[in-house]
Amino acid sequence: MIGKICGTGSCVPKGLWDNQKLMELVDTSDEWVRERTGVARRHIAENGETTASLAAEAALTALQNGGIRAEQVDLIITATVSPGDLMPNVSCQVQKKIGALNATCFDLNAACTGFLFALNTAQAYLARGIYQTALVIGAEILSDLTNWKDRSTCILFGDGAGAVVLRAGETGKYAQVTYSTGEKGNVLTCACRNQKRYAAGADAPETYMQMDGREVFRFAVSRVPEAIEELLKKEEMHIEQIAYFILHQANERIVRSVVKRLGANPDKFPMNMEEYGNTSSASIPILLNELNRKGMLRRGEYIVLSGFGAGLSYGASLMEW
Repeated sequence: MIGKICGTGSCVPKGLWDNQKLMELVDTSDEWVRERTGVARRHIAENGETTASLAAEAALTALQNGGIRAEQVDLIITATVSPGDLMPNVSCQVQKKIGALNATCFDLNAACTGFLFALNTAQAYLARGIYQTALVIGAEILSDLTNWKDRSTCILFGDGAGAVVLRAGETGKYAQVTYSTGEKGNVLTCACRNQKRYAAGADAPETYMQMDGREVFRFAVSRVPEAIEELLKKEEMHIEQIAYFILHQANERIVRSVVKRLGANPDKFPMNMEEYGNTSSASIPILLNELNRKGMLRRGEYIVLSGFGAGLSYGASLMEW
């Protein structure tokens, strides 16, 4: 059995911060941010918006797009590093909000690779016939974890959620390669806001995202092409056979470097970080939903999804749309 995507959805907060807004917080400029990241705007949660509320709205739009009723869903997996509440998990909150009473629910944390790992996990359950219909969500409110005084990181991140609905079927294609490199995990960190652990309290520097940007860049531009090439070789396919490569939207320079290393057509690598920034687990499904709503994804074509992030972790998945 193969899980085929039958619906996509997304949701972003109403609050919008452009680069001029960041100029009020740190020493930067619109030109400087755009040149280094490709980001012009990011959505920021306000007025009670939570990771779970964004996730639920994205899930509902995905169900509507796929013509699936909430009670048909028997598995919900949410990828997130910013759940807001440790208990109950985001997936259980989504279940309650959308009325998916028959679903088993759990969250998964693999940072920016999270949606890809969650998708692989759902595929494994569907392949064994354990579940038939799955909601896979990537949802983040990274603004809660961002140090808005740190110019090197605050220019990058935004909030949002994306979701897909998978239905098990006997036809189609799905393959994946994934890796983790734990010995390099110290280049991208965020400590738990535990009062007993940090005498300085919840605002200790360690409790905000900290990143060695240069090392993360080197990691991404080398490992992502390796994973994609390994995947295509394993499946005996060529780059020309892939309609789109949907990469984690971390940085425009990273995506362009991957394109160059693969020797691929840049038109096959859509980007939207200009409008959203890096939304971690949410970036791939948000972009996937945009492409789907624009009618750019056609049944029978092949797409490759690739994520990379904290852990460090990375991978790529091949899917017949």
